Amino acid sequence: MAPSAPSINSTMSSRMATARPSSYRYKSDKRGMTYNIMLVGQSGLGRRTFLNTLCEREVIPPPEAPNPETANIADPMRFDTYEVNIEEDGTRISMTVIDTPGFGDGLDNTECFKQLQDYIEAQFDEVLVEESRIKRNRRYRDHRIHTLIYFITPTGHSLRELDIELIKRLGEYVNIIPVIGRADSLTVEELATFKQNVMRDIDYYKLPMYNFCWDESDTEALKENRDIMDYTPFSVVTCDEVLDNEFGAVRVRRYPWGSIEIDDEGQCDFALLRYILLNSHIADLINYTEDVLYENYRTKKLEVGGFGEGEGEGDEENDEDEEVQGAKNE
Repeated sequence: MAPSAPSINSTMSSRMATARPSSYRYKSDKRGMTYNIMLVGQSGLGRRTFLNTLCEREVIPPPEAPNPETANIADPMRFDTYEVNIEEDGTRISMTVIDTPGFGDGLDNTECFKQLQDYIEAQFDEVLVEESRIKRNRRYRDHRIHTLIYFITPTGHSLRELDIELIKRLGEYVNIIPVIGRADSLTVEELATFKQNVMRDIDYYKLPMYNFCWDESDTEALKENRDIMDYTPFSVVTCDEVLDNEFGAVRVRRYPWGSIEIDDEGQCDFALLRYILLNSHIADLINYTEDVLYENYRTKKLEVGGFGEGEGEGDEENDEDEEVQGAKNE
């Protein structure tokens, strides 16, 4: 099966060959970029293989076989963190990926929503505390989530209540990019209809997913971003297998009836999505997090009294000690 997607026009394809200009990206070429991604979706939608395929290496090993006696019991959601250093078009990217196994696997997922919101807000609060200090920690590492990849179950119908609630609750704190996990389980026609239904629900419920066209002042990129919006939600097929053919190494997912080359833009949207996440739009996602989402959160937080009294003050001396110790170790 080859999942359908609008064909990438010549303008889009040419831009995929060369990174779109970005002052943030170019300034970060030498020192590298700090980039944080969160993966959210129910079990079985391919989060592990998505990350491994995205990074072109094994980041998360295959899971152990579940215990049959406890297989019917849903594990509570947890946050698993992975540090990955990659180089994309000459730019070093220090990427932190937060996976969320256990999300949506229970009957009542209210606690999952709360945990996710608390986690994302906590990263904002850390920056807010750091900004309030008289002497800031030069070694501070920004952990704000720049992108949340949300895996939609390929029901073939429309968004579920779980999907709607998550995007509603988290959309004001993080850039949510929806993807259809295991898109190869749908036929060409089913996938096209499902994409239309998902976007219809997003419009109807006014769900705050990431808007690629948020910066309308960048006229050069505006058309490209409008074209990208036509692909949303992105259909994703991933794999752990690399085969050699006459054209070189290709990443494929094999089935009894054939195979899918996941980097083939005519078969799924993975190649385009990877280019967006690690190349053309990485600066946009970071900038929107820092300049819009965080600033909105900061304003609301300070209007209601900010962080707790004394929070962040007692740690300044410890941070200075850490800096001195770090300098000695160097």
